[in-house]
Amino acid sequence: MTDSIMSKAATMEIPINSNGDTGTLPEDDGLEQAAKRQWSLGEKDLQQVMVSGPNLNETSIVSGGYGGTAEGIIPTSSIKGPAIRYNAEFYKRIEVTGIGPNMNHSISSSSMTNEEATKGVAVEKIEQVKKWGLNTYKCTKQMISERFGRGSRTVDLELEAQIEVLRDTKRKYENVLRLARALTNHFYNMVQTQHALGDTFADLSQKSPELRDEFGYNAETQKLLCKNGETLLGAVNFFVSSINTLVNKTMEDTLMTIKMFENARLEFDAYRTDLEELSAGPKDAVTVIRIETAQQQYLIQKDKYERLRSDVIIKLKFLEENKVKVMHKQLLLFHNQLEQTLRQFNIKLRPPGADKPSWLEEQ
Repeated sequence: MTDSIMSKAATMEIPINSNGDTGTLPEDDGLEQAAKRQWSLGEKDLQQVMVSGPNLNETSIVSGGYGGTAEGIIPTSSIKGPAIRYNAEFYKRIEVTGIGPNMNHSISSSSMTNEEATKGVAVEKIEQVKKWGLNTYKCTKQMISERFGRGSRTVDLELEAQIEVLRDTKRKYENVLRLARALTNHFYNMVQTQHALGDTFADLSQKSPELRDEFGYNAETQKLLCKNGETLLGAVNFFVSSINTLVNKTMEDTLMTIKMFENARLEFDAYRTDLEELSAGPKDAVTVIRIETAQQQYLIQKDKYERLRSDVIIKLKFLEENKVKVMHKQLLLFHNQLEQTLRQFNIKLRPPGADKPSWLEEQ
């Protein structure tokens, strides 16, 4: 009888409380609550587990392990099956989801990966700062050498002359733009004044019978001036807008490319000078490596310099063509509008009372 019980106990061994009470197992209850909190098994799932699970009434529990006495045998009918089934389901889901003893290893690997990525980014930034500092040092050294006449620089006389002409043209067009804006403001105030003066003349024409014709004549003249002034003001505004686009967008874009070209020229000369100094010195194993590195940097800067030089030449050519087209159109429109306005001002109105002789003639 004891051997039969022991053989059954070998299939499942569950520790009991110190007082031998198996009615409530705190560990099982804790796992059951954890399982309920994590996955909230429904009543239907619970019934399926109880039906498909083993017959726990045929299982016995020993407290002393294998080979223990029969005094520690406790029937499992007093332990509720769902708790044990919950625990098995809980551990099964832990294995599937990877939450368990291996979780610490995965978290550790993830943290190590993040740390390595952070270190890689930091190293890359340090290298970038290092390259920037070295490049700045070389360019500053080259700039100081050029200013004090100690270093040589690459010169393109024809291109530099075109660049200087563009800068001078931009200064002159900025002056035209400033004067045109001032004209717009003054002309707008004049048009408003003419409009108010015409209204005043018209009012006096109604209130002064003896000067009705004179005030009426001048009121009509001021209204005509105001009408033509508004038309001319629109033409001036369009002229200002076109000049502003040409100066502050088209020319400015070309000058930005020129600035990039000048910086590339300075970098090219700095690396060229560095290569010349290394080539002129003693050549050992370390110096040969430095010369090869300097040669590579020199070729990179040379390609950048030539590419930007080509861009500047193309933009200067298109800018000149665009400038001629825009200014030809705007100056022609501005002149035609002004001429049309002046033509309307030349209309000679017959003064009132011209048919009547004056009182002096009557005498």
